[in-house]
Amino acid sequence: MSDAGKGRIEEFREEIDPTVFLFGALLTVGVIVAFFVSPNAVENGISSLNDTLLGMFNWALLLIVFLVVVFLLFLIVGPWGSIKLGDVSPEYSFFSFFSMIYSAGFAAGVVFWGPTEALFYYASPSPLFGGVEGGSAEAMTIAVQQTMFHWALPQLAVFTIMGIAIGYFAYNYENVPLRVSSALTPIIGADNLDGPAAKVVDILAVFATIGGVATSLGFIGSQFVTGLDYQWGISMGNLGILLVVTFMTLLFTTSMVLGVDKGIRRLSNFNMILFVVLMVSTFLVGPTLFLLLLGTQAFGGMLSDFVSMSLFTGAGPMGAGNPEATNWMNAWTVFYWAWALSWSPFAGLFIARISKGRTVREVAFTGIVATSAATIPWFTFVGGTAVWAQHNGIADFGAVISGEAGAEVSGFILFEALQFTLNIGGASMTLPVGTLLMYMFLILVTTFFVTSADSSTLAVSMMTTGGKARPSTINRIFWGVVLGLTAAILMILGGTGSANTLQQAAIITGTPFAFVCLLALLSLIRDFGSNYGRVLLQEETVLTGSSRKRKSDAPGAGDPAESDDD
Repeated sequence: MSDAGKGRIEEFREEIDPTVFLFGALLTVGVIVAFFVSPNAVENGISSLNDTLLGMFNWALLLIVFLVVVFLLFLIVGPWGSIKLGDVSPEYSFFSFFSMIYSAGFAAGVVFWGPTEALFYYASPSPLFGGVEGGSAEAMTIAVQQTMFHWALPQLAVFTIMGIAIGYFAYNYENVPLRVSSALTPIIGADNLDGPAAKVVDILAVFATIGGVATSLGFIGSQFVTGLDYQWGISMGNLGILLVVTFMTLLFTTSMVLGVDKGIRRLSNFNMILFVVLMVSTFLVGPTLFLLLLGTQAFGGMLSDFVSMSLFTGAGPMGAGNPEATNWMNAWTVFYWAWALSWSPFAGLFIARISKGRTVREVAFTGIVATSAATIPWFTFVGGTAVWAQHNGIADFGAVISGEAGAEVSGFILFEALQFTLNIGGASMTLPVGTLLMYMFLILVTTFFVTSADSSTLAVSMMTTGGKARPSTINRIFWGVVLGLTAAILMILGGTGSANTLQQAAIITGTPFAFVCLLALLSLIRDFGSNYGRVLLQEETVLTGSSRKRKSDAPGAGDPAESDDD
């Protein structure tokens, strides 16, 4: 072996945190091995654990995510927003910073569900809007409103709170590493960040990241495979799925090895440009005026119904509750929150990595407001066009809505149906722009897959090295391969026409991190309140115990008692 090869292996050995790396690797590799031994046992185990967690903690996920959103909105407008993460200038321009947060955060899910999600709500509106009939004109607005709610503030909120907490304690405290457990510094204690509690948090972070990111890669991979079959008739079996995921794994591993500046940043900028072009093209080719009216009303509905949509549980199947309403909420809102929470350790660590030098307000604003400003038009234009096309018989999504076809096929049905008509000198000319949009959609699917995977692999590598900002190439490649294999397994278990197993995996890995996010929020409140002034209570207020002075602290044993009387 060459000296260079020995040097890379030695660097890898020296940088890893043995406990976090080995336990994280054993958990994830163990699932992969178990799949090859008994796929049915793995699928049944995932399903059983998913049902248990939903039954016990669905209400907790709804409440915690709502509290996180409220706290971040307060940071944007409140006095704590001016606190900086470190004392240096930001490393990246605002556009690159925003693009990386968006691309590395949840853009893969945005692309997957953009043409699809509103269709399901159009056919079966949320039980919260009990008077709205599925398939009606009123259901079109409710469908887009519900989609906006799921993809605007809440999903990015859990990423953002973890990013602020990790970045604040890592950059503003001495000897606090850049890792997930650092978000709980005031609770664990700065001297205990190498202790058992911190190790448990970091191991869970690795496992949650692998499960959550593999879920997203499974969605995007299935969409890519479906596109090949739909457009060119290339049918992919299990071996084909492995080959496609392997190819994409090579792509994102190459981007990751190039680093944040040369790889992730440049590709993220390209993604956002193509994303905007596809979105605007759909807006212009689709029912433009209708989309403006639809989007305005849906946005207003989301704002006015935000609290009730956030905390709607259907009252549960217990007592006099409605089990169908609870099942609907579990299948959509709780799944989305769990999926986002499973991404929160990786996305939070990545956001912290690129946020040094920015204020808390800037990170919070970019994380939930700027990203929502990009997401809301996407779901209005793309999702609204899909609903309009279904309602008016321009495209047929019946097989998708009924479950006979997978959700991943919706984008290809939509863009194939779109045409652009030009009137020149009294003669009309129809341009099949839908084909061009379909190719753009496939490219966007692939590039978002790459940016999501390379940034997540970088984050997992950082987690297993105790917070090293630039892990070794061997470490990154190892976790890239693990991510790719896990995504392929989830795709095979769920089938290219079903997202059920992918959804269950996200809920299993995301639920524990709901409580980590809550603790991160409490850690920030505790530290900001102590060091930058309390906001709700005066400085001398004692939160627990007695506020009266002990006798030994009194001015004097024989001193007369003070009186307010003259």
